[in-house]
Amino acid sequence: MDPRRAGAHAGPGGARGDGVSGDRLRGALAHSLAVFAGVRLGLSVLALAAVALLPNAADVPGGAAGLPGPVDVPGWPAPRPGPGWHNLFTAWERFDALWFLRIAAGGYRPGDGSAAFFPLYPLAIRAVSWLLGGRPLAAALLVSSAALLAALVVLHLLAATELGEAAARRSVLYLCLFPTAVFLFAPYSEPLFLLLSAAAFLAARRGRWAAAGLAGALAALARSVGVLLAAALAVEALHRRAERRGPAWPGLLAAAAVPLGTLAYLAYWRVRAGDWLAPLHQQATWQRVAVAPWETAVAGTREAFRWIGVYPGGYHLLDWLLVVPAAVACLYAVIRFRPAFGVYALASLLLPLALAFPPRPLMSLPRFLAVVFPIHWALADLVERRALPHTAVVAVSAAGLGVTTLLFAGWYYIF
Repeated sequence: MDPRRAGAHAGPGGARGDGVSGDRLRGALAHSLAVFAGVRLGLSVLALAAVALLPNAADVPGGAAGLPGPVDVPGWPAPRPGPGWHNLFTAWERFDALWFLRIAAGGYRPGDGSAAFFPLYPLAIRAVSWLLGGRPLAAALLVSSAALLAALVVLHLLAATELGEAAARRSVLYLCLFPTAVFLFAPYSEPLFLLLSAAAFLAARRGRWAAAGLAGALAALARSVGVLLAAALAVEALHRRAERRGPAWPGLLAAAAVPLGTLAYLAYWRVRAGDWLAPLHQQATWQRVAVAPWETAVAGTREAFRWIGVYPGGYHLLDWLLVVPAAVACLYAVIRFRPAFGVYALASLLLPLALAFPPRPLMSLPRFLAVVFPIHWALADLVERRALPHTAVVAVSAAGLGVTTLLFAGWYYIF
């Protein structure tokens, strides 16, 4: 069955607006929990090993030129090396995680770079930390873990409607083994965003536009790219009208609600610092500039093969090796799946390419693409059609995930 049309033929629990059967929900939860627990256990072991095995500047008295090391953020020091089982948890406290923890504990501060981090995840950390008696790291890990597990269940249900049960199970596995899925298990905003974006699509496919608009607005409050859901929901609304499955206006209203999440955050900065665009202006802190997407792709390819075998040039090659297959999967999603999913995948690829970090053109793009679930659907669909072997997808993805986890926990520059 063509996935573009699968939703139109969905049975109970499908895209017609029916509820989810108890058996389907239990099956999705059981499979998602098994995958989540298995990958979480494996990555925890790898992260613990990385802390003890991979050298960084903090391990060497007086530091060491060329070695990465703990990077503090204003108001939140990075954890330093030290023996003990606490490393099972602090091994995940890296890079942007420090910003989320700082914001959750101490709030935003004008001009220090914190405005670049959208507020929904820090707010959730703050609330759960209060319930835990003031333990922000534990709260951050709990929120991200719960959000990821819930996201896997939602994506399983959505993929089962669009692709079938077998492909749904594979797509959940491929998502958790994606080479930059390390960020889905770390205290980052990606899991919460993934949950909300998946929920927006699931609600839209079932014609529940109020829920879709709310989930989309919350996604836009979680990450700046959440606003892209507005285009996807609008396309889905128009597509459903073309299929004679209802008027377009409820879906278009839901799409219009998505930017309200972004607008609410911008309004906060207007009140706080007199600058509506403070989150955008803070991008200068990270030295990102607007360029044509193809220029970023060309520069990233050039740098990837310019420094082979030379540290730290390997970061360019690693970025390229992760981005190119994901970009191909995005293009496959555009051709193969419903227009809303294709629009979302393509926009999620092009926007980061248009905001590049010139010294490392593809930096962070592998992380951004980890939550673009049509990529994982594309892999599952290709395996279903026997164009790719399942074992090879799992082996290559798991190997890449192992590498990025070791580097991330060791403070190497995996952002």
